[in-house]
This record gives sequence, structure tokens and C-alpha cells, in this order.
Amino acid sequence: MKVSKQVEDSIKESISNLRNALAFAARTEEPYVAKHIADKIMDLDTLIRVNELISHLEEHETRTD
Repeated sequence: MKVSKQVEDSIKESISNLRNALAFAARTEEPYVAKHIADKIMDLDTLIRVNELISHLEEHETRTD
């Protein structure tokens, strides 16, 4: 099931904010802080990509039925 456009947009905005935080953390924080921020970015990006994959699979499934 695909997430709504509003949720997807909010996740993308969160990724943008986390990238900004990562840039600051890379210069001023301990490395483990930057690592965990990067992990969260990857988790959210993966969520968006899986959502897109599911959407494409659902479209393909409806075309072949």
C-alpha cells in the first residue's frame, strides 16, 4: 500500500533537514552522532524508494490483469 503524498512530502522534508544536521554534525560532533544521523537518512530514503517500487509493482499488476 502506497503512503499518501502528504506523508511522502513530509519524509522528504525530514531527509532534507537531517542532511543539514549531518553537515553541521560532521564538523562539530563526535563521529557516532554523524553516523546515526546518516543512518536515519538512509532509513527514510529507503522507505521512499520501497514505496515507489510498490507503486510501480501495483501499476504493473493492474495492467496485466
